[in-house]
Amino acid sequence: MTDGPRITLQTMLVLDAMLSDPTKRRFGLELCAETGQPSGTIYPILARLERFGWIEGHKESAAEHLTEGRRARYYYTLTDEGAVRARTALERARRSRGPGVNLRTATP
Repeated sequence: MTDGPRITLQTMLVLDAMLSDPTKRRFGLELCAETGQPSGTIYPILARLERFGWIEGHKESAAEHLTEGRRARYYYTLTDEGAVRARTALERARRSRGPGVNLRTATP
């Protein structure tokens, strides 16, 4: 078994977005907009990151979403260990991909 998820370019985009403010809770569609990736890509990545303990997911309370008249969101936050592992994985992936890797060019 491996220490973490496979670090694809799409996973790098998600990790980079989450590390931009490691304590901020984010929901999936917010990450879709921030990374330029479709929900069919984002949600499996979030599930893998959660399975490896890099992020934690929490469904918001009814009080939060009912007052805004919308469905409940599932929020994700980096764990302390996840933030450390994400930084290490991104650094390693960037080194292996070469100096020209710019994650911010992937936005729509």
